[in-house]
Parts: sequence; C-alpha cells; structure tokens
Amino acid sequence: MQAKMIFVLLLHVIIAIAERKIIVADGCIQQDLTGLLGFKAGIRVDTSGRLATWVGNDCCKWKGITCYNGTGRVTELRLPGFISDEEFFGQTKMEGQISPSITNLTSLEVIDLSELIGLAGTIPPSIGFHLQKLKKLHLNRNNLTGSIPKSLGKLSMLEELLLNENRLSGYLPRSLGILANLNTLYVYSNRLTGPIPGSIANLAKLERLDLNNNLLTGVIPEKIGELRGLKELILSNNHLSGKLPSSIGNLTAISVMYLDSNFLQGKIPFPSSSNQMPSLSFLRLHDNFLSGIIPPAFGDLASLQRVSLANNKFTGPIPSSLGNLTSVSEIYLEGNRLSGRIPPSIGRLPRLMFFNAAYNLIEGPLPQEMSSLQNLQSLDLSFNRLNLSSIPQWLAQMPSLSRISLAGCGIEGELPEFLQNMQSPLLELDLSVNRLTGTIPLWLGSLVQLYSLNLSSNSLVSNIPDTIANLRDLGVLDLHSNRLTGTVYRVFEIGSRFPIGSLTYVDLSDNHFSSGINRIGEGLQVRIDYLNLSQNSLTGRFPGSIGKMESLQVLDLSYNKLGFSLPESLANVSTLEKLKLQHNRFTGQIPNGFLKLKGLKELDLSDNLLVGKIPDGKPLSSFPQSSFSGNRGLCGKPLSPCRLGI
Repeated sequence: MQAKMIFVLLLHVIIAIAERKIIVADGCIQQDLTGLLGFKAGIRVDTSGRLATWVGNDCCKWKGITCYNGTGRVTELRLPGFISDEEFFGQTKMEGQISPSITNLTSLEVIDLSELIGLAGTIPPSIGFHLQKLKKLHLNRNNLTGSIPKSLGKLSMLEELLLNENRLSGYLPRSLGILANLNTLYVYSNRLTGPIPGSIANLAKLERLDLNNNLLTGVIPEKIGELRGLKELILSNNHLSGKLPSSIGNLTAISVMYLDSNFLQGKIPFPSSSNQMPSLSFLRLHDNFLSGIIPPAFGDLASLQRVSLANNKFTGPIPSSLGNLTSVSEIYLEGNRLSGRIPPSIGRLPRLMFFNAAYNLIEGPLPQEMSSLQNLQSLDLSFNRLNLSSIPQWLAQMPSLSRISLAGCGIEGELPEFLQNMQSPLLELDLSVNRLTGTIPLWLGSLVQLYSLNLSSNSLVSNIPDTIANLRDLGVLDLHSNRLTGTVYRVFEIGSRFPIGSLTYVDLSDNHFSSGINRIGEGLQVRIDYLNLSQNSLTGRFPGSIGKMESLQVLDLSYNKLGFSLPESLANVSTLEKLKLQHNRFTGQIPNGFLKLKGLKELDLSDNLLVGKIPDGKPLSSFPQSSFSGNRGLCGKPLSPCRLGI
C-alpha cells in the first residue's frame, strides 16, 4: 500500500515536471529559460552589460530577473535604461527588438524595459494572451512603433501600463474595456490616433488614466464619470473636441484633471453642487475653446491648489466665490474675455502665490484688498482696461511680491520711486506699452536682483544711467521704442564685475542711440542670445568683437548708419540663426567665412554698398534675391551671374 502511494506521488511529480518543464537542479523553469534566451537573442547591443551575465541555466540569478521562491518561475523582468545604483548611474541603451518569446514567461508580474534607447520594433501582439498575471508593463521612452496590441485588453490584473514617448500608432483597442482590475493606465506621449473608446468606462478599478500627448480625436466619453475611483485624468495635448461630459462632475475621487491643449468647447459643467469633486486639487483646462462664464460656484472646489483656465473664450466676471479657495496657490485666467472688476474676495486667499489675468477686458481700479495677499509672488494684469494712471503704492508693501507685469494698463508719468523700496526684492518688472515719461532713474541700479526689465513702447528720454551696470543678475533687457539717446555700451557693462555677464536678451531698437557699438564685446565675456539694435543712429564700424559672442542666435543691426567692411570674425558665431544688416552703409565684399554659418535661417544684407561675388555655396546660395538686393556691386547666385573678371 505504501509502495503504491509512493508510486502515485512520483507520478504526480513527473506529470508536474512535464507540464511545467522544470529544471529542478538549477532552480529555473525550462520554459522561462527559453523565453529569456529568446529575448536576449533579439538584442544586438546592450551598453549596460546586464545581458552578458545571462549565462548558464539558472536564470533566477541573472541581472534584472526575479523569481518566486521555491518555484523557479520568473516573476519580474527589470532592465530599465536609466540605472541608479551603487555600481552605475546613468543612461544605457539596447538596440534590437522585443522577441515574442517573452510570452513564454507566463508567471511574469512586472516587465520594465523603460528608457532603453534603441529598443525598436513592435510590442508582441500575443502578449495579452499569455501573460495573464502581468501587473506592470513599462515600455515607455523607447523607440517602439506600430499599434497597441488588442490582446492587452485581456490583462485583467494590469495595474500600470506605461507606453509614453514611443512612436506607436493605431487606435486604443476597444478591448481595454474588459480590464476589470486595471487601476493605472499610462499611454501618454505616443502617437495614438482615433477616439477614446467608450468602453473605458468599464474599468471600475482604474485610478490613473494618462493619454497625454497623442493624436486622439473625438469626444471625451460621456460615461467617464462612472469611474468613481479615478484619481488622475490626464488627456492633455491631443485633438479632442466636443463638450466636457456632464458626468465628469461625478468623479468623486478625482485629484488631478488635466484636459488642456485640446479643442474642447462649451461650458464648464461643474461644480453643480457644493460637494462635487471634493478632492480636486489640480485643474488644467487651458488652451481650448471653452466658453461661457466661469461657474459662480467655482469656489466650491474647496481643495483646489492650482487652476488654469487660460487661453479660452470665457466671458463675464471673475466669480467672487474664488475667495473661498483658501488652499489655492496659483490661478491663471489670462487670454480670455473676462470683464468687470477683480473681486475684493481675491484678498482672502492666504496661500496665493501666482495670479495671472492678463489679456482680458478687466476694468480698474484694483481692489486694495489685494494688498492682504501676504504670499503673492507674481502679479500679471497686463493688457486689460484698467486705466490705472499710476501704479498702486500698496504694491510696494506686499511682503512677497517680486514679479510685476502691468503692461498696457494706461500708466502715466515717471517711474515711481517706491519701486526701489519694495518689501521683496524685484526680480521681474514689465511696464511696457504704457505712457511713461521722463528718464530712466539712477535708483534703478539699486534693484540688484532684477532679472527681467521691460520698459519698451513708452516715451522715456535721455541716456541709460551708469548705475545700470550694478544689475549683476539682469538677463532680459527690453527698452525698444522709446526716445533714448547716447551710448549703448552702458548696457554691456551690466554684470561686468563678474566673470561672465548675465545678459541673454537685449532689445534697444527704435531709439536714438548714436554711439558705443564699436565697444560691444570688448574685454567682456558675454553670453547674449538675442541682440537687436536696429532703427537707431549708430555709426562707425561693425564691431569685430561680436565674433566673441559664441551663443549669439539673433543679431539685428538694420536701419542704422554703420559702414566699412563686414568682419570675417562674425563667421565664428556658429550659433547664429538670424542676421539682419539691411539699410546700412557696409562696403567691400561678403567674407568667405560667412559660408561657415551653417545654422543661418534668415539673412538680410540688402540696401548696402557691398560689391563683388557672393561666396558660392550654402547657406548663402539658399537665400532669396531679396537678401542681397540694393547692393549694386554684388553678383553671383542668387543674383545675376558675375561678369568675367569679377
């Protein structure tokens, strides 16, 4: 009897071994071993060296492999391209394809092949038929192509699906609707097309749905509100259209909702009651075609921390209920058609740090209650109908305010001195397109932490003061379209006490500057990207020292009185993309070195006194005739052929 029992037991073991294809001695299932070796064979290059450890029969000891204790079954395949451990930190790559043999690993719960540069081909079509235990599939940031396999819809245990930043195409399969246990779905930054299937509303356990940055079209499914456990809904940067579903307000667990950068229309359908979306903290609806008024009860979204409704077609007043959003830190309303006044209730937002309502139809005056915003750092009310006449002095008393943008607000008179006594050091100041008069004051040099200054399109006169050199951190300076005179060189002394100047953007165009250009870049290390000195009265030579500006991308010296020859040193500025020198008095030939400016996309040398043959070759030959017209002595492509002897 005992012998019979032993025989039966052995028989069961033999059957189990046959069915599971176990190699007991080495602790690895033959089926899994075959699958992994097939995967390895599909990879030509592995810069991490991990696949080089895949030798022998015990795959459970290979790098990137995890087995379930006692069974020899592979449960995790983790070979991410970005590695951070004690041995290595950095990006690796694999060149090759994902072999279909990976579906042999039927006990897999995790596949992480993310961020493997060079991993190409398609996702194995049968992946969903065999890997029924899969919970996490990370194939993001590879070079995969093709469609998302419909068989993924059979992965009932799937929790995370990351396919972002590949080149996948095709439709989201309708079979996604049968993933009853799915709670995380990431397929953003691909090239998925077609509509979002309505069956997605069947994913009762879904917590995160991210389809960001695809080419999805159609409407947001009306039944999206049935996903009561959904915490994150991210559909940004697609081609979705139609109205926001009325059911969207039923997402009681929603915390993050990003629907921005689509073609959505109609009104905001929420909140319709005070208890809707109690956990909504981050809302982005910007860059759509939404219209109507901002719901009067919008302030009932009590958990909101950041909200952006910018660049839509909203009309009507800013609802006073916004004053109930006591947790909000950022509000962006710019680029709409909002009217009326800013409600005094805005002053009740203790955590508000950023408020932008620029480019609307808002009227003044500003409510003094705003002075209570103790944490407000950035205020942008540019291009409204405020007609302020003067800057409210209480702005200077706000303890955290460091960025002020009041462009196009009807401000008159001289720059107010109280700006030098701000409670918080000014970092950005934009008072452009106003009616400012007088001079640029000496005290401006005391704003030593100022990074961006825009006083363009006003009526400022006189010279740039010497004190401007004290602005060691100034990176952006825009003074165009004023009546400034004297030398431009003062600007290039900014930060000169330090090894490298801070300036990256300079626009002094459309003024009356007459001197100082010959000293630009002389003895100073500058990193200017954009330099516009056009429409002034500058005379003298083209400054050869500009050739030292190794990061310069745009140079505009047009409509001045500059003369003499063009310097060969300009050819050293390999970063140059736009060069405008028209309507000056330059003479001589175009230097052959200009052929080195391979990145040049726009060129205008017209209406000068240049002569000789245009250097033959790109980029010069690729520009139109208008780039060289008005120089009677020039010839050669793209102008008329040169005569013999030229």
